[in-house]
Amino acid sequence: MICALGAAVCFGTASVLQAVAARAAEPGTGSGVDAALLLRAVRQWRYLAGLGLDAVGFVLQIIALRHLPIYAVGAALAASLAVTAVVAARLLKVRLSRTEWGAVAVVCTGLLMLGLASGAEGTGTGSLALKLGLLAVAVLILLVGAVAGRLPDGPRALVLGLAAGTGFGVVEVAVRLIDSVWDLGNPALYALLLGGGAAFLLLTSALARGSVTAATAGMVLGETIGPAVVGVAWLGDRTREGLTWLAVLGFTVAVAGALALARFGEPPETPAAPVR
Repeated sequence: MICALGAAVCFGTASVLQAVAARAAEPGTGSGVDAALLLRAVRQWRYLAGLGLDAVGFVLQIIALRHLPIYAVGAALAASLAVTAVVAARLLKVRLSRTEWGAVAVVCTGLLMLGLASGAEGTGTGSLALKLGLLAVAVLILLVGAVAGRLPDGPRALVLGLAAGTGFGVVEVAVRLIDSVWDLGNPALYALLLGGGAAFLLLTSALARGSVTAATAGMVLGETIGPAVVGVAWLGDRTREGLTWLAVLGFTVAVAGALALARFGEPPETPAAPVR
């Protein structure tokens, strides 16, 4: 759980840095799957710093997923918004309302419930059908991103954020289905690479235009609910004896609190300047 929370700190800080960089970059093609925008964004130190934090967070996430059920790790990662809110309040002088401070407390309470109720990770290795299904979802995410790029800014940000969150969810599940990075015949390995890459592309596009709050809320939903269901239904994730109700309540409370803090995916206001 310490590793999962450490990953949340890394991801929460990285998302703000990347949002600032994405909005300061010249527009790309306007598509939801916008490689041109990503290439412009990575020329900024903020985006590179965010990628470095993402890399550290990913390592911590892998360690957590090897010892905890997916639902516990997913909820802990959603807590990155609470971390971002507190950091913004201290470093960026952003004022949190009483309701928002309450939401931070709600997230912490939900994580405490999960920590008390979570059992060990499931022992299921996943069938070939599940691994192929995961790869199919990763491909579908790219197709959804291409279509979402044509939507108006409001729904565009929400759909892209939800698709990006689903991509990160694919990564969470795939980590549990891979025994070795050299197992090149494992579809889950390609699902991890494609799902993670697609998620970065779509999230960068979502942060560049439209409501980042909507994009962040969609991302939280995409990376928590689906992977949690897969972990319980197919990989054997369980709770401590008699504490299933506490785990369900803690998961719901933590995710609800994170959604209440979704606006903290929004970068601080800065003049947009193209990268040259």
